[in-house]
Amino acid sequence: MKKFFLSFSIIFFLNPVNAVTTRMFRVLDTCARYRLNELDAFQALEKLKLQNNQNNQLEAKAKIKKYCSVFTPNEKIEF
Repeated sequence: MKKFFLSFSIIFFLNPVNAVTTRMFRVLDTCARYRLNELDAFQALEKLKLQNNQNNQLEAKAKIKKYCSVFTPNEKIEF
């Protein structure tokens, strides 16, 4: 019974940690692809699951810049 409880608790507590790291990787990957011009602003907004109320390219770029700057540790990187 102790083995069952121990294995269940390990699986239960590691699953959210894996989900968080997967989400962070997707965000950083999308920001990097946007910075390398592999994605345009609207594709990046879609992948980041951010809402875009208008079809304004400048507003989309500003939103991505603000969002991606939170996830980059180096403040000198410009998006």
